[in-house]
Amino acid sequence: MRALSSRRPSTGRRLGARAAALTTAAALVAGLLAGVAPAQAAIAPPTVSDPGDSDVNGYRNVGYFTQWGVYGRDFKLKKLQDSGAAADLTHINYSFGNIHHQNLTCFIANKAQGTGPNGSDGAGDAWADFGMGYTAATSVAGVADSWDQPLAGSFNQLKQLKAKNPHLRPMISLGGWTWSKNFSKAAATDASRKKLVSSCIDIYIKGNLPVIDGRGGTGAAAGVFDGIDIDWEWPGSNNGEVGNHVDEVNDARNFKLLLKEFRTQLDAYGAQTGKTYLLSAFLPANPDDIAAGGWNDPEIFQYLDFGNVQGYDLHGAWNPSLTGHQGNLWDDPSDPRPANRQFSVDKAVNEYLRTGIDPSQLGIGLAMYGRGWKGATSADPWGPATGAGPGTWEAGNEDYDKLRNRGQDYYDPTTVSAWRYDGDQWWSYDNPRSVAAKADYVVAKKLGGGMWWDLSGNHDGTLLGGFTDKLRAAAPGPVDGTDGPSNPTDPTDPTDPTDPTDPTDPTDPTNPGDCVAAWSASAIYTGGATASFEGKNYRAKWWTQGDRPSAGGPWEATGACGTTNPTDPTDPTDPTDPTDPTDPGTCTAPAWSAAAVYNGGATVSHQGQTYRAKWWTQNNVPGAEQYGPWQSLGAC
Repeated sequence: MRALSSRRPSTGRRLGARAAALTTAAALVAGLLAGVAPAQAAIAPPTVSDPGDSDVNGYRNVGYFTQWGVYGRDFKLKKLQDSGAAADLTHINYSFGNIHHQNLTCFIANKAQGTGPNGSDGAGDAWADFGMGYTAATSVAGVADSWDQPLAGSFNQLKQLKAKNPHLRPMISLGGWTWSKNFSKAAATDASRKKLVSSCIDIYIKGNLPVIDGRGGTGAAAGVFDGIDIDWEWPGSNNGEVGNHVDEVNDARNFKLLLKEFRTQLDAYGAQTGKTYLLSAFLPANPDDIAAGGWNDPEIFQYLDFGNVQGYDLHGAWNPSLTGHQGNLWDDPSDPRPANRQFSVDKAVNEYLRTGIDPSQLGIGLAMYGRGWKGATSADPWGPATGAGPGTWEAGNEDYDKLRNRGQDYYDPTTVSAWRYDGDQWWSYDNPRSVAAKADYVVAKKLGGGMWWDLSGNHDGTLLGGFTDKLRAAAPGPVDGTDGPSNPTDPTDPTDPTDPTDPTDPTDPTNPGDCVAAWSASAIYTGGATASFEGKNYRAKWWTQGDRPSAGGPWEATGACGTTNPTDPTDPTDPTDPTDPTDPGTCTAPAWSAAAVYNGGATVSHQGQTYRAKWWTQNNVPGAEQYGPWQSLGAC
């Protein structure tokens, strides 16, 4: 697999208590600075706007954005904006931050991931984080980065995405499968816990970045992240990556103390800034790992705002001869594996709920990728196979976008599982039907929402959108986050005189041929405002500026209008237009060669992409490594 003493109230109900605690903490800090006793310090609370948590109709929708996705996968944050997915998300977990093997602190560096047990030591990608320059065409804001600005890269793109989507809460996710190696050592003592937490807050919350290649500096990334996500895989268990430090006796206790330290320091800094900083965690599904790390101890959820239960990687080609479900919601009675290896999302969720954890603090994980096998001779699950299926980036693993039309689609409503089979390859994945059923499960169990690994697997955001649409249409959920796109004006109210879809309204813009005023990129639109764009009328669901009307996002289509000219010479996507900016053109860089030696700055073409070497390299396949030496320059 990717691979808690008193009950904590739900996030929404605890915001008032948290605010009071922050006010007290602010008074304590100010009193100490003034040299008076806390009881004598009558200090007013900070007045800075506090965004708090976030929700869509009372549910969280968390997506992991991978640091390495900007390279071969060519998945930059602008795609979340353009597809409308940003409006469907509530939190973005930027993955990942690493812990240094020597001083046991958060750090950022430019060092490629190596191999073997020591491969993660000192590894980082500052170039992707805050070094890479974006053009106007690839930037969320549509503005090119300058050579001398201190913050560029994905961190700056997150900042721009927040400006367009004020409901979004970016979180820095620490660890992950590859970078969990040093958690145990960093959590081992009170001093090491304080040192680790302080360093993480300094870099990611205060934004004090190291200066690397002219970027970074004090406060350069301030305001980018609204919290920290802990992805320790796994305390007290040897089921994590080979080479991880594990203390089977003390990890569970130290893990809880580490979360307490994060909560304490985040709240103390929040008392200074007037903000509530969020703390979340990635929660294991394997009951053995849950027990080993004490993950279902309710005390942990006094420190966490919420956690996301692993809902995928329940099976995979690490068992190369047996196909089966990687993300089934319910137990499968046909599962032939030993009882302690028969996993399901519901079984994992119940491991947490049975100890009294508030369901509103739990989200379930969903997959934007599949796990698969080759040599499968049966379309039914739990059949024979000969090995891991061929994957673009990793054997046995493939993106949803590449699987969605492969072979024949299958779905089992009894287990809520989906898979595809082409006569040889067998892939377990989430599809629109399983996603919709899991949304129903979230609502029925009164859970806090869902989480996605990872956003690069579905570039157009349709899988995410289907899940969010179900949550928006459901009864309001238990999360009391900030109001944003979760409660737009009801467009179906037949008595609303401003309702553009009112069937009795003689000016109904859905009447074919009747286009309302054309959309303008510079205009500000509030909820209920209408605009026409490319032959369709749209209605704004909430405040927006500069967001082109399309399916999803802040706009909802209300019908076709007028006529469109498919050969419009000004249409940038017209396939007959020789100046079409989406035409990737011809690869002019020499083809990559495994035998050649490349120095930093060298360019090559490979599989329809142009790449530039970031440092000396030989035999590193462009686009194949998360932290490799090649930077993608786009399609060709």
